[in-house]
Amino acid sequence: MTSPDFPVRVAVQLQPQHSPNYGLMRDAVRRAEDIGVDVAFNWDHFFPLYGDPEGAHYECWTMLGAWAEQTSRIEIGALVSCNSYRNPELLADMARTVDNISDGRLILGIGSGWKEKDYDEYGYEFGTAGSRLNDLAAALPRITSRLGKLNPQPVRDIPILIGGQGEKKTLRMVAEYAHIWHGFTDASTYPAKAEVLDAHCADLGRDPAAIERSSGVPEKSVEQMIEGAESLVGLGVTLLTMGVNGPDYDLAPAEALVKWRDDRAKG
Repeated sequence: MTSPDFPVRVAVQLQPQHSPNYGLMRDAVRRAEDIGVDVAFNWDHFFPLYGDPEGAHYECWTMLGAWAEQTSRIEIGALVSCNSYRNPELLADMARTVDNISDGRLILGIGSGWKEKDYDEYGYEFGTAGSRLNDLAAALPRITSRLGKLNPQPVRDIPILIGGQGEKKTLRMVAEYAHIWHGFTDASTYPAKAEVLDAHCADLGRDPAAIERSSGVPEKSVEQMIEGAESLVGLGVTLLTMGVNGPDYDLAPAEALVKWRDDRAKG
């Protein structure tokens, strides 16, 4: 059942790939705001994830700074920022700056990283899945500490979104630090992972209802997308995200999801 504390929201991940000029992305985030999308995400990679692996691509955080200045209502963030690519204190300062530029609309999405090509091409040590998760666990208290020291402060208590579904480490970090959890789950896999998260919350003495639940929606027909969204909301997911690829950034499915959101809010 939907948490009474979190309204159902619609997000788009405007994937910064295969766009031969930045103007197409500038137009896409403007259109997303105009049609009533709640959150616009990008991602933190250096090369396309699918299609031509050497295709056009743009950097995550520079883009978020531009979105912060360009938009006025929509929340913005990375789904998700890779912990390995930036010193934690620097990432906190970047987040605080973008939050100030946007007047308090940044979501700080973060994960442990996984795309080996990004690491190799840009000179980061790839390590192992376990070492990257340990690095994230060490970074999160540094990030939160630095956010408390910066002058000026963030406009709001920046919500931290943690992406991942690992039961031993990732969901424990979600229970301790996250305001939003994006598990990369669907309606069939979400319940078991949510049960693990709730157990970690119980161990830490945290109310699991304080964590907003986020998931992708099926990117098939509009009917299947809305059916999948209804299933997820019935399980307690309230932030519903769909991926939108370049260069055309077709937002018609997102517009249909926004209409569904508004219709169900009217009862």
